[in-house]
Amino acid sequence: MIDAATLHALREFPDQFEAFYAAVPDGFATWSPASWEGIPSEPFCPIGQLCHVRDIEIDGYHVRLARALRETHPLLASIDGDALAIERGYADADAHQVLATFRQARAHTLERIAGLDDRQLARTAEFEGYGTLTVRSLVHYLCSHDQQHLAGLQWLLGKMHACRQAA
Repeated sequence: MIDAATLHALREFPDQFEAFYAAVPDGFATWSPASWEGIPSEPFCPIGQLCHVRDIEIDGYHVRLARALRETHPLLASIDGDALAIERGYADADAHQVLATFRQARAHTLERIAGLDDRQLARTAEFEGYGTLTVRSLVHYLCSHDQQHLAGLQWLLGKMHACRQAA
């Protein structure tokens, strides 16, 4: 089974992510800093952070978990987040809809992983850019990705407030 702390973090992430996004000042949903140096997540504006997490959950981890559980040592592709941002028009997204879709996707992820046994968690795959891993590894990488984006939103909030103060 997946450890309780990781399951808890995955379960709580949508609420934390929504709360951090709610702290973004009015008019700053599509704001970008002059430099992305030091951001602990991918360099997306606040609404882009939401859309990216939604898309990685659905197009990334749902697919990766399904393939790793179904196929023998599959090659799991990395996703070009920048291309998705352009293709899907992140800057024009509705935050409430994105969050609702993400919450549904995360519920599906939790249902899928909560009942996995040790044999299933030990199944292997090759993840582009990461190398050989197990299904358990994928779950931990998903949790790590969540934490990166919580930190990314906090980093953006810090930059926003510094920018507003300087103005």
